[in-house]
Amino acid sequence: MLTKTLRIPTPDGVADAFAACPDDDRPHPAVLVYPDAFGLRPVLEEMARELAGHGYYVLVPNVYYRQGPAPLIDLPEHIGEEIRPKVIAQLMPLVDAHTTERVLRDADAYLAFLADRPEVAAGPVAAIGYCMGAVLAMRTATAHPDRVAAVAGFHPGFLVTEDPDSPHLLIPEHLTAEVHLGLAEKDMTPEAIATIDEAFEAAGVGHSTEVYPGAIHGFTMSDTDAFDAAAFQRHWDRLLPLLGRTLTGV
Repeated sequence: MLTKTLRIPTPDGVADAFAACPDDDRPHPAVLVYPDAFGLRPVLEEMARELAGHGYYVLVPNVYYRQGPAPLIDLPEHIGEEIRPKVIAQLMPLVDAHTTERVLRDADAYLAFLADRPEVAAGPVAAIGYCMGAVLAMRTATAHPDRVAAVAGFHPGFLVTEDPDSPHLLIPEHLTAEVHLGLAEKDMTPEAIATIDEAFEAAGVGHSTEVYPGAIHGFTMSDTDAFDAAAFQRHWDRLLPLLGRTLTGV
């Protein structure tokens, strides 16, 4: 396994990022992984290594790079419920500053970077995300329908909102990727699920929106109290076949 800390030029500066890929001197399909609100940290690096072990070049950017390299705040090794509100309060200004315009400029830069990497195979890429990262993945896919063949979002953030730039509004005319959304039981209302499923149907894309039984928001993150081992395994059980179908034809 090869791992690197990288610096990716963007229109707004230089983004630090973590990358992992098999150590076999062959190009591999790329997977762009957007972190949750807690950002790039050891648990995301470990998940990238796991995914790379299945034959992918995995890139995890620090989406808060404009404010500095990761980690931007002093995260505890385990984000328990007692400390979570304090951590979230520190992160919210960074989340709010990451506007749709910034997301799209960054997506352009990340995909251009991947296209130039000798370790990355020619062909489509996948965009996946956790919590707010699911929104970033969806925006990347709808902005680059010619590049992104798969989208996965786990315990997603606000995919259906009343805002004029709500992610779901771009799906019918711009999404071409196959999609899986893995939800905790309270991540989206039944009405929101119906709305986004209608958008997927209008786009004519393969999709699944699944509520993972018993899971709470953040279930994939082993450095939080929300972690759920069964739901985490279900996430791999859904993600790996999706990537195989769309990126490798397996």
